[in-house]
Amino acid sequence: MCGIVGYIGKPKNIQEGLEALKRLEYRGYDSAGMAAYDPQKKEIFAMKAVGKIENLEKKLKGVDMKASPFLFYTRWATHGGVTEQNCHPHADCQSNIWVAHNGIIENYQQLKAKLIEEGHVFVSETDTEVIPHLIEQAFHGSLVEAVQNVVPLLRGAFALVIIAKEDPEHLIAVRNSAPLLIGIGEGEYIAASDPSAVVGMTKEVVYLDDGEMAVLKKDGYAIQDINGNHITKTVNVIDWNIEDAQKGGYPHFMLKEIMEQPEGIADTMRGRFGREPGEVRLGGLGAVRDRLKKIERVHILGMGTAYLAGLVGEYLISEYARVPADTDPASEFRYRSPIIDEKTAYLFVSQSGETADTLAALREVKRQGGLTLGVINVVGSSVARGVDAGLYNHVGPEIGVASTKAFTSQLTLLALLAVFLANQKGKRLPDITEALQKIPETVARMLEDTSAVKKLAEKYAKASSMLYIGRKYQYPIAMEGALKLKEISYVHAEGFSGGELKHGPIALVDERMPTVAICPQDSVYGKMVSNIQEIKARKGPVIAVTTEGNTELEKIADDVIYIPKTLEMLTPILSVIPLQLFAYYMGVLRGCDVDKPRNLAKSVTVE
Repeated sequence: MCGIVGYIGKPKNIQEGLEALKRLEYRGYDSAGMAAYDPQKKEIFAMKAVGKIENLEKKLKGVDMKASPFLFYTRWATHGGVTEQNCHPHADCQSNIWVAHNGIIENYQQLKAKLIEEGHVFVSETDTEVIPHLIEQAFHGSLVEAVQNVVPLLRGAFALVIIAKEDPEHLIAVRNSAPLLIGIGEGEYIAASDPSAVVGMTKEVVYLDDGEMAVLKKDGYAIQDINGNHITKTVNVIDWNIEDAQKGGYPHFMLKEIMEQPEGIADTMRGRFGREPGEVRLGGLGAVRDRLKKIERVHILGMGTAYLAGLVGEYLISEYARVPADTDPASEFRYRSPIIDEKTAYLFVSQSGETADTLAALREVKRQGGLTLGVINVVGSSVARGVDAGLYNHVGPEIGVASTKAFTSQLTLLALLAVFLANQKGKRLPDITEALQKIPETVARMLEDTSAVKKLAEKYAKASSMLYIGRKYQYPIAMEGALKLKEISYVHAEGFSGGELKHGPIALVDERMPTVAICPQDSVYGKMVSNIQEIKARKGPVIAVTTEGNTELEKIADDVIYIPKTLEMLTPILSVIPLQLFAYYMGVLRGCDVDKPRNLAKSVTVE
């Protein structure tokens, strides 16, 4: 949540900072602001605007300033309403110290009360504003020393980027439980919340870990702990281009990313099949291969769409690897005082690798000595660096807030993992590996013509509420379909098991309540047909998602969406695609900003 861009180097036009910030807008779009040191006037120029970055851009139109250092910020509101006063960056009483902050300062009220007693004047309702005032008190010419003295006073999660008018030779970046990286250019450096902001300048980045502070100057950088002890860090190379973070001619990132799924799934599988039929090779797990052979259980953790991918993984691993598996929302895991067992592998699923609740669960498992694995899209992210071993999705940046291509790649990786674990027990599953390799082509065929789904969206665009049902592998897909609809179109939707229909939800069914029934011809097809009949008996409209060639449901359901036939265990990868498209078209038809849905952010970095 919240996006930060900080730059120091040869004075650069502030419009370049604005362009970098635009690539972070999916992190929050309640308001946007900037602060830049003008080396000619030796002053800080600041500007803020409520709403999306485009509103800040309008205010900066015609401003031709080359500055260094500078800060840009896009906000997802936590403390304080959506106002210009509450937008970052925040300054001290003298407008010398300027701070951009992602996270939450838990003890800000106590700090603020003391600062007010000492004569400091606050202009915002935010927790962040205490930071520049604290630095103001500690500042005696050196920004580095002042920050070192202040950071130990702060409790909570924070990524900080700081500049000072009276020390313009430094830009300071500090991380504690919120993502932050340093882009390394030629005589210029950029601190940012994630790689999307830096790819226009450099592909070389250093990821900060908790408790680390980056001291950036025009002629170099240093990473240290808060006491000033030097830390040597590995320089990572971003493996995608700036074009990957742009729309590429599509009206929305969400549609672009839906359409990228054939290539994304293929990239996820690339290099991961063994020489023998039914064999999967997962090099990312090589470091823990011996430990994996001893596990008797897999516990999957994630949030949102990643959690729902984990539920599919639970079925896959249990059925095909014959290893008991279960799934938890990461946010709830640690509150039941979990018993961590050495014979269990704990699998953390996250697109961003920065989700606060997932990271908190990861830290708890590691504290108790458990084996930790990851399924992560963002290379170098906190989850990726924190787990004992992991697997990357390799689908490139996902900008749309609603996850699409990351979800199908997560399902693909979990299917590969199930086969890998089966291989560990001496089982080969050639039917699965053969079917997996056909999936990209199948998905491409599904996406050639999306008009049928668009027509359905036109038919149901005025619906105020919808139900989604599925069984077995399709149960998590029902929840994912409902989640997408809620996120993108603001239509109330609930997803649940078809078996739960008669245990309460059927009370909602009438002629005004459409139900999406995910009903491929699989092992639970007959039971799903019965569920559809129960809905139709109560005059509920039904949209059925079923397998190509099935004519039975045309006689029962009001509308039918067809998906190609594949193995039952791989059907979720296909069945979710029309649900993604349906949510997208519903959102567009209802006039919603599908890439920036209200109240949401791409990466939830606060609890």
